[in-house]
Formats: sequence, C-alpha cells, structure tokens
Amino acid sequence: MTSPAPVRIPATLIPGDGIGPEIVDATLAILEALEAPFDWETHVAGLAGVTQHGDPLPAATLASIRKTRLALKGPLETPSGGGYRSSNVRLREEFQLYANLRPVRTLVPGGRYEGVDLVVVRENVEGLYMGYEHFIQIGDDPHAVAIATGVNTRNGSNRLLEFAFEHAIATGRKKVTIVHKANIMKALTGIFLEAAQQLYEKKYKDKIAMDTVIIDACCMKLVLDPSKFDVLVTTNLFGDILSDLVAGLVGGLGMAPGANIGTDAAIFEAVHGSAPDIAGKGIANPTALLLAAALMLDHVKLGDKATRLRAAIDAVLNIDKVRTGDLGGKNNTKEYTQALVARIRNA
Repeated sequence: MTSPAPVRIPATLIPGDGIGPEIVDATLAILEALEAPFDWETHVAGLAGVTQHGDPLPAATLASIRKTRLALKGPLETPSGGGYRSSNVRLREEFQLYANLRPVRTLVPGGRYEGVDLVVVRENVEGLYMGYEHFIQIGDDPHAVAIATGVNTRNGSNRLLEFAFEHAIATGRKKVTIVHKANIMKALTGIFLEAAQQLYEKKYKDKIAMDTVIIDACCMKLVLDPSKFDVLVTTNLFGDILSDLVAGLVGGLGMAPGANIGTDAAIFEAVHGSAPDIAGKGIANPTALLLAAALMLDHVKLGDKATRLRAAIDAVLNIDKVRTGDLGGKNNTKEYTQALVARIRNA
C-alpha cells in the first residue's frame, strides 16, 4: 500500500536584490533535498520591483502573499535617506505582521562567546517605525526641525507580548525579559512595560519567569554575559537594535534568520542586506536564509524537516568544515550548498 502524497503548500517566493537570487537558489536546492512540499509563486520586490514594474512592492506580489499567506524572501535593497520607502516595512504594515521573531545561537564554536542561544521578539508595526515624520522650515532652511511621532497601543503591546510568552513556553524557554525605556519615555514605552506586567500577573506568572531591564543596561549586559538572557521582548526600534546586537554575538547577520508573523500571513527572511558588492561572485553565505526556511518549516508544522535542516547546517559547518569566506572558510556558495544537500540525503 503506497503512502498518500504529501499535502502541497502554496507559498510566495521573493528572490530579492543583490545576492538574494543566489542564496534563494541555494535554499530552494536544500528544501528540495528535504522534500519540503512548497509550491512556489515567484514575484519581485525592492529594487527588482522598481526595475521591472516601477514599484518596489508591485500589486502582483501583494496579491500572491494575500492568497498564499506564506512567503520566503531574500534581502531587498532600500535607499538610505531619500528614494522609496522600505519594502520590508511596507510588507509588515500591509499584512499586520506584528511579531518579528529573531532567534540566534552559536553555530561555529571558538568565537568571542560560546553557547549563545537567544531569541529576540520585536514588535513590528508600531513605535517610531510608523513613519509619522515631518520637517519644519525655519527661515530659508526647509529641514531646520525634524519631528517624529511614535505610537504604541495597549492592544498592539498585548498581542505581541502574548505571542512572545506563548512562543517561549512552547519552545521550552525558561525566562522572558521585557526590555524598555520607561524611565525616560514614560508613555511610549511605559505602556508596553505596563501591559507586560499586567499580562504576566493575569496569565503567565505560574508558567514562566519574567524580569525587566532598561534598553541601555540590556545592551551592556548582553555584551558582558549573554547567558543571563533567554527571550528578549521589546518595542520596534529597540528590537531592531537588539536583534542586530545578538546576531553579532554569534558571528553576524549572516547567521541570523527572521520571521515576521501576523494573524493572516507570515513572511520569512534573511535579515542581512543585499550585499551588491559581492552579488554574482558566488561567495554569499545562505545560512541566514536557510535558518529562516527552518522557521518557515516550523510554522507550517513540518518540524521534523526543520530539525533535519538545522542538524545538516551544524554538521556541515563543524564536522565537514565546509564554510564560506565570512566564516573563515574557503568554500563558495555552490560548494556549501552541495555539502548540505549531501548531508540531508545521506542522513
């Protein structure tokens, strides 16, 4: 008797800019080796969207995500200062992807820190990133004063905090740390701290430990001893900063995946930039996107395949010693990909 064919899962694929198509191709090859049952709809965004459709976030791309409710995305180029607004921010707003999940762990021992295993849960659609900004002209200077307004809501804080507590408990974590600046920004981040304390007392105090820390002290403590933390939960701007900081503890953004999760959609991504300076050279490290694909597999309840993917990455880096240049190795993207495919197929 033959086994039933696996249920196919429609998903949107955005190759991205710069090294994006190279690391996406590597990730697709490895997902194929895992027999991950995704049916991909490929669309563009970022600079590729502007080049092909005159829009960094074309309507067809949005329509595909609205239909599949699931996407894997390579890095997108965003101009600094002027130019178009970040497609990443627009995607989070469009689909209310309120929870940004950024796990990091030590993959290659021997660095400055050993045994790092942290998760940053960042509020993704409120705070100072809502884009409520303007200039005020004084005299002949049109940019004499810059003003930005941040907005945090109790509802937005609660849904992110509940996601963080539930994720921490489900994944066997021991402690949740609320990161804030309520000593100075008493309203904007005070509401987040207050919501956390109230939610914890009401629902979670018998399930997991919680503490709180001011953002600047948190940064110092992370650098001194990251083992003191487990799950860090915070508002948008602080989360953006902390997620890059913790990536630095394990070797950089090339090792850091990201998941953007909302009620009706989820987008998984490499959080590093598009690295146009090395695009087309075949030397990019696809690990961050591979780990994002593992988060995607977890999300669609294919945890066994996610576990196999993470185990293959660990084995290739530390047993086979196949590493790209950014990790001190001499292998290119193709060689790293082939080593991972071999590990998966021979496991």
